[in-house]
Amino acid sequence: ICIKAYDLLSKYYDLPPVEIYLHKNIPHGAGLGGGSADASFLLKELNSFFKLQISEKLLMSYAAQLGADCPFFIKNKPVFAGGTGNIFESINLDLSNYYLVIIKPDFSVNTTEAFKNIRPQKPKISLKELIKQPVIEWKNSIINDFELSLFPIYPELKELKQKLYNSGAIYASLSGSGSALYGIFKTKPELKNVFSGIFYKALKL
Repeated sequence: ICIKAYDLLSKYYDLPPVEIYLHKNIPHGAGLGGGSADASFLLKELNSFFKLQISEKLLMSYAAQLGADCPFFIKNKPVFAGGTGNIFESINLDLSNYYLVIIKPDFSVNTTEAFKNIRPQKPKISLKELIKQPVIEWKNSIINDFELSLFPIYPELKELKQKLYNSGAIYASLSGSGSALYGIFKTKPELKNVFSGIFYKALKL
C-alpha cells in the first residue's frame, strides 16, 4: 500500500525515485489500521519532504483512493467518522490519563468474512453522546458490532475480551474487524504473563 501511495502521488507530481524503510511494530491483519496508517503517513511525508504544499483536504482525497479508512490517518486524531469513513466531526475525547493494552491471538480474521456477516445496529443514543460518559460506563453502552457476528465464529476472541476485564480493564473491545482486542486501564497494567504466547503491547495514552 505504500508503493500504491507513492505511485498515486507520482501521477500528479514529478517525484524522483525514493527508498522507503517501513518499521512495523504492530501485527498484520489485526484490525488496527496499520496498513492504512502506513499509506497516509507516507503521503504526508512525501508532501513534506518534497515541499509539494498539498493541502490537508487534498491529501485526504488522495488517501481515500487508497482505502476507506486512510483519510482518518491524515488527521490522525479522535473524530466521529461518517460516510465511507471520510466525513469527520471533531469530538472532545481525552484519554491521556489512561493506559492501553493491545493483544492479538495468533490468527487473523478474514476481512471479507467479517463484513459479510456483520449486521450493524443503529444505537438508540449516538456514539457522539455515549463517549461523553465516564469511560467506566462504556462497558454497558458501547459495543463493536463486529463482535456480535465474530465471537460465535471465534470464541477465543470473546474469551480474550473477558480476560482483559478480569485483568482490570474498565473497557475492552475488539479493534475494528479484529483479530486484535484492546483494553483501557486506569493504572499501569503488567500483564505480559497473563497474555503470554500472543502479541501484547501496553502503552500510556
